[in-house]
Amino acid sequence: MASPKSPASAGIGPIVSASHLADGGMPAMSEMEFALVILSNAYQRWITRCTAAAGGEGLSAIEVQILHAVNHRERDKSQSELCMMFNIEDTHVVAYALKKLEALGLVQPGRRGKEKTARITKKGADLCLRYRALREKLLIESVASLGLDEARVSEIASLMRVMSGQYDQASRAAASY
Repeated sequence: MASPKSPASAGIGPIVSASHLADGGMPAMSEMEFALVILSNAYQRWITRCTAAAGGEGLSAIEVQILHAVNHRERDKSQSELCMMFNIEDTHVVAYALKKLEALGLVQPGRRGKEKTARITKKGADLCLRYRALREKLLIESVASLGLDEARVSEIASLMRVMSGQYDQASRAAASY
């Protein structure tokens, strides 16, 4: 499938949420940031609704992400590992999510030395499998029909991870400014 034409090539200019930021250097960054915001909101809405449809009503987006991360490779995860994995500074966000998932019987607490860990339960793993089945049917089939090049999608994901490092570095610089 051919790449969609950029708004700039159609003579429209970048699609942004803050034209005063796009007026500076590299307007494409403003366009990417706006796209990232809309994608992030759509993704969070999707994962909460898919989880609810799979039987996990009432979970927030971060709780869904942590549930899947705890299920990942069927290996106990510590709170610090989950914070690092998702680039979350506020450990309370992860601690609260783990407590909620534990209260729902989706994860169980454990220990690795002095560190508290979380392990997926059968109930949690079953919810993840129902989510996966719905994801395949409702999302993956639709996205696959677009004919996107999977290598290109992977390349974009890699670029997004690299950009997260740029934002982290700029954040550190802003904190000391």
